Amino acid sequence: MALSSSKHWPFSPTQDSLNGSLRTTPVQLHLIRNPSPSQSRSPFPSLSLNASKAPSPQTQVTGPPLVVVGSANADIYVEIDRLPKEGETVSAKHGQTLAGGKGANQAACGGKLSYPTYFVGQVGEDAHGKLISEALKDGGVCLDHLSTVSAAPTGHAVVMLQSDGQNSIIIVGGANMSFWPDTLSDEDLKIVRNAGIVLLQREIPDFVNIQVAKAARDAGVPVILDAGGMDAPIPVELLNVVDILSPNESELARLTRMPTESFEQISQAVAKCHEMGVKEVLVKLGEKGSALFVKGEEPIRQPIIYAAKVLDTTGAGDTFTAAFAVAFVEGRSKKECLRFAAAAASLCVQVKGAIPSMPDRRSVLDLLQTC
Repeated sequence: MALSSSKHWPFSPTQDSLNGSLRTTPVQLHLIRNPSPSQSRSPFPSLSLNASKAPSPQTQVTGPPLVVVGSANADIYVEIDRLPKEGETVSAKHGQTLAGGKGANQAACGGKLSYPTYFVGQVGEDAHGKLISEALKDGGVCLDHLSTVSAAPTGHAVVMLQSDGQNSIIIVGGANMSFWPDTLSDEDLKIVRNAGIVLLQREIPDFVNIQVAKAARDAGVPVILDAGGMDAPIPVELLNVVDILSPNESELARLTRMPTESFEQISQAVAKCHEMGVKEVLVKLGEKGSALFVKGEEPIRQPIIYAAKVLDTTGAGDTFTAAFAVAFVEGRSKKECLRFAAAAASLCVQVKGAIPSMPDRRSVLDLLQTC
């Protein structure tokens, strides 16, 4: 694990529980080496929180990390009143380039929620790659396993943001889809095996996701696969080695070739996912909230947590999935995980951009205490 030159992991004040109070006592972070592999499964350093005025013994923070393997894009935003018709040119009210990509978004969310997070991905040797690296570092994400490739540009996306906050996105894969090694390095797979949870998406090649998911499964590490990304069937080999599949309504419809307009239809589509080998399906339902379907159990439904104003839905699904993963690896109940994720997504849609809109832990917990 690489730390900054100050030897401190970027870390926000800790929370004792999803609804607990914030520890406001000033803290200092000190690097403490874990025991040898023979004494502990995880090879990562742990963090010690020393309250400068607290008489109690040193408190160890030893949660195994969130590892995100996936895409990193430069998101080129254009704000428009409406989408252009065929053959039509429209003017944008505003444009800017921000760091994004489903993998980078989810990693940034984990880091901003004060959970130790690693990102495994690829960028090009260009300004967009630097933009993404700086945004992830600022979010507290460890980038030891972010590779730079010279033969492909950094992936990018054109995000057409309409006045109601809805968006349409066109993705150019670039380094996300090219020049991955046929076999991932031992170093990359080692952090996967020692993770607390692994997040995958479909903006990188399927063979990479399959390698990662198999390594995680063999080590007993849970895997969440976000179904967003390439519009192609998910290989059965991949579905059989993930623990939770997380589509939105349209992705669920494409995956199963079934309608998803009502909750009954969604339930039937999820049943088909169960038949395909997935035991748990976490469905993001937009304005209708979310639902977790566990095979053989009643679904757990979570309504949205009201947002005062929706400015931009870009990254909301990634925020939801990553926040769910953080709560999950922290040992929360499934209902708590859904509620925590709903609060994070509610905060996300109130800010423009993907990574810039990811909320910190304090903001999520404050919202949960008021709703």
